[in-house]
Amino acid sequence: MTSPSTPSQADDVAAPDELTHAPGFLARRLYQAYLAAWLHDVDATLTGPQFAVLQIIGENPGCDQRSIAALAALDTSTMADVARRLENRGLLSRAPSPADARRKLLNLTEEGRATVHDANLRARKLDEELLRPIPAEQRADVLRHLAVLADHWERLGQQH
Repeated sequence: MTSPSTPSQADDVAAPDELTHAPGFLARRLYQAYLAAWLHDVDATLTGPQFAVLQIIGENPGCDQRSIAALAALDTSTMADVARRLENRGLLSRAPSPADARRKLLNLTEEGRATVHDANLRARKLDEELLRPIPAEQRADVLRHLAVLADHWERLGQQH
């Protein structure tokens, strides 16, 4: 007995256009494929959000956790979990702000700097591969359109 996902049967069926032309469906497909590529090509233990946090801290040492969360497009509870995990791995340090002990200031450790540097090299190669089907002269436009959609979708999400 074969399952409905076997190639011989899958060739006989098609997803409806309403699905395959839906931006959310396409975004999910892109994200699912991106995660698989990230795990294979960049880092099997460092997640995309963790990498984003490390990159942002590297550019903004001593910045507070709430500001890092906003820059990384993470809610505060997710950011707290990401920061805790990265701290437990020895990649960042958290210290209370001298002005307000409730605010946590974040800095990369030496290991964190090395990790983000190495992962960044691999991530840039992945970025090139992800965009390879798009002609080089169109890539900036594609990224600009994706940023417009990301901003719009985030605003929509905040309204609900």
